Amino acid sequence: MILQTYFDAFNRGDTDAMLDCLAEDVAHHVNEGQIRHGKAAFRDFCAHMSRCYREELTDLTLFLNEDATRGAAEFIVNGTYLATDAGLPEARGQSYRLPAGSFFSLEGGKITRVVTYYNLADWIRQVS
Repeated sequence: MILQTYFDAFNRGDTDAMLDCLAEDVAHHVNEGQIRHGKAAFRDFCAHMSRCYREELTDLTLFLNEDATRGAAEFIVNGTYLATDAGLPEARGQSYRLPAGSFFSLEGGKITRVVTYYNLADWIRQVS
């Protein structure tokens, strides 16, 4: 399943493998942010995230509808805050554990939309 491949690549820190799962015109809906369009924008986002955070997802549960056009995932983000991200608290190597979820649109065996949600206030509380 493409979603398992995507999350396995995430946990390896393998951005290229994640990109292989995406359609060229993927729409990436970032929690508390703007929609980014296309693989180049997704790659830039991943580079930024890798600089500021080290994360591993655990307790992953995947869901797929009958015609494999929609999917969802629920998971726990286990992370370390590595470098201060603009507008957020100062990074000092803080650890965090955060429930999160993602929603996907799928077409032709590729992910065409990624939407991720988590509780930003909870994350801020954990790293402050």
